[in-house]
Amino acid sequence: MTQQKTVSEAINYRRSVRIYDENKTIDSSIVKKCIEQASLAPTSSNMQLWEFYHITSKDVVSKIAPLCFNQNAAKTAQELVVFVVRKDLWRKRAKANLAFMDKTFGKDTPRSEQSSREKVARNYYGKLIPFVYFDFFGILGIFKYLLTLITGLFKPIYREVKNSDMRIVAHKTCGLAAQTFMLSMASEGYDTCPMEGSDTWRVKRVLGLPVSAEINMIVSCGIRKPEGVYGKRFRIPFNEVYKKI
Repeated sequence: MTQQKTVSEAINYRRSVRIYDENKTIDSSIVKKCIEQASLAPTSSNMQLWEFYHITSKDVVSKIAPLCFNQNAAKTAQELVVFVVRKDLWRKRAKANLAFMDKTFGKDTPRSEQSSREKVARNYYGKLIPFVYFDFFGILGIFKYLLTLITGLFKPIYREVKNSDMRIVAHKTCGLAAQTFMLSMASEGYDTCPMEGSDTWRVKRVLGLPVSAEINMIVSCGIRKPEGVYGKRFRIPFNEVYKKI
C-alpha cells in the first residue's frame, strides 16, 4: 500500500491527468473516504448545498463519457465523482443547522435564557438565511439589492443578495469540496482530473437529478499513465500574482 503523502506532497503530486492506466484499478472505498473528507471542506454559512455522486458502475461511466465530449480523462477513468450544487435545498439545510442547535443548546429554551451565541445563531438560520436565499423569479432579489445599496451608503453591508449572487456562493463552496477531494485522492497516490466540459443537462438526466440541481464539475479518477500528464506544470511567475500589502 502506498504511504500517504503530506499536504505539501499531495499538492505537488496532483496534476490534471488526462489518460489513466485501464489495467490498474482503484479501491472504491478509498475514493469514498476521500469524498467524506471533501464534505469537511469550508462551506458558506455551513449550508452544505452540495451532493456528491460517486460513479463506480462501468455502465454509467460509459454513458457519461460521451457527455464529457469523449475526453480521454473521461473515457479512460476508473470512476467518476460528480459534484452537484443544490441551492434549492437551502430550507432543508437551514433546518438541519437549527436541529443541530437543538442538540447543542437544548430544545425550546426560553429566549430569555438563551446565550447571546445561541440567539445570534438561531436568528441567522431562522431569519437571515431565508431573507438571503428566498426569491421569486428574481423580483425579490432586485428589492434586496436596492435595500442593501441604500443601507450600504451608511455602513458596511453584505451586498451579494441576488439569486445570481447566491448561486455563485453555492458553486464556490462546492468547488472547495472538489479541490479537497482531489488533494485527498493525491495523498493516497490516486489521480484525478476536474472536467467542466460536459453536457450538464444530459448528465443530470443520467443521474436522475431535478432541474434545480446544477453540475459544478465532474472529476475523473484513476491511476495515471506517464503520457496522461500533458507536459510540465506551468504557472505564471509567483511574484506576478502575489501582492503583499
